[in-house]
Amino acid sequence: MNSLAVCAAAGVGTGAAGVAAIFRPPTRRLAARVRPYAIGARTAFGHAPAREQHASTLPRLFGPAVRGALTRASRIVENRSDEPLEHVLRQAGLNLTPERFRFRQLAFACAFAAGAGSLAALTLHAPLIVLAAGAAGFVYGAARVRRGLERAVATRAASIRSELYTVNHLLAMHIRTGAGVIQAVQRVVDRSRGAVVGELREVLAWTRGGTDEADAFRRAAELTPEPSAARSYQLLAAGVERGVDLAPGLLALSNDIRDARRTELHKQAVRRRAAMLIPTIAILAPIMLLFIAAPLPSIVLGHH
Repeated sequence: MNSLAVCAAAGVGTGAAGVAAIFRPPTRRLAARVRPYAIGARTAFGHAPAREQHASTLPRLFGPAVRGALTRASRIVENRSDEPLEHVLRQAGLNLTPERFRFRQLAFACAFAAGAGSLAALTLHAPLIVLAAGAAGFVYGAARVRRGLERAVATRAASIRSELYTVNHLLAMHIRTGAGVIQAVQRVVDRSRGAVVGELREVLAWTRGGTDEADAFRRAAELTPEPSAARSYQLLAAGVERGVDLAPGLLALSNDIRDARRTELHKQAVRRRAAMLIPTIAILAPIMLLFIAAPLPSIVLGHH
């Protein structure tokens, strides 16, 4: 088949598609009609309104197949299911779905694999070494993203731990002045910001969406990466259910956090002091050994 026949077939197909589109236009999507009714429900649960997306023909045709292949490949790299991974992403404070995180991890792994393979191909010119370097780069890229997620969780937990002492004191102060638990949380959220305040803001959003107040605090206790914050939220849930005075309990939790923080700072100071001695020992120890070993030949052999 020559090029003229191919062009003729393509022209006939394009013309037939145009005529079909005139007499039988594509069905309008329901997203534009449903969006005005869905915005209220999404904002009531604390979610941002969904944005309208206009996809062209090629993404709609080949997008599901490509997305399915990427999903299967990304699940090999990150084998955790959606629920545990979503829990970790939420603890890290990342606004990512499990699917998008897997795609990002796969992209980083492929980028490191391509870089390592290209470097090995340019320097060593050995196919087996190139394959080994690509595999090592792939594993390193995937592990790097996973370690970054773990560091993000640890960083957010440390931030919550440093803020919780002040937040508990503020809540105790408002409760002692006669405010209820939700009212005290609302006052703190209105006047503060930070990781703990963000979690308390989510609790208020859940309660406005119809969730029971105690259940909202228990849910926050399950989602937070810091155990001290979980104990505080459990105490607030108990206070909502039983109506007890929470101020002494919040102050006691704050004192425990302060003592734990003091112990942690002491351990960090000891580790850093030991790390400061390593360069000194590494420089002075060889010199001392040379001074000690210098007279040994004359002492052993009897030379002056």
